[in-house]
Amino acid sequence: MPDVWRNLREAACTRGLLGFACSAQPTSSRLPFHAGSAQVQPVQAGIPWLGFVVFPTHRRVKARKVVQASRRLGERYTAWQRGEISFAEFDAGVQGWINHVRYADSWGLRRHVLEPFVF
Repeated sequence: MPDVWRNLREAACTRGLLGFACSAQPTSSRLPFHAGSAQVQPVQAGIPWLGFVVFPTHRRVKARKVVQASRRLGERYTAWQRGEISFAEFDAGVQGWINHVRYADSWGLRRHVLEPFVF
């Protein structure tokens, strides 16, 4: 029976039906290698991971995540000023974002993003 499965897998690999690159030797970890999206780059270029770009010496927040957070916090600030949400809800969003970005080197970033919300 295992030969049947091996033959089916080989046929699917040669036709490109599995959606990932197949190797002749099965790996022990069973993790697929996605040839189209895998790129070899030096570590000094940074590794994107969970909203951060991780470098050997430091971490940065991805630029698009900063833009998203700025927009979201601005919308929540406006909603608080209009009375649509309580200050506690607005503060919870700010504290959540601060808690996320504290894992990066982000003192200046926090100051820059939170500057418009000075009371």
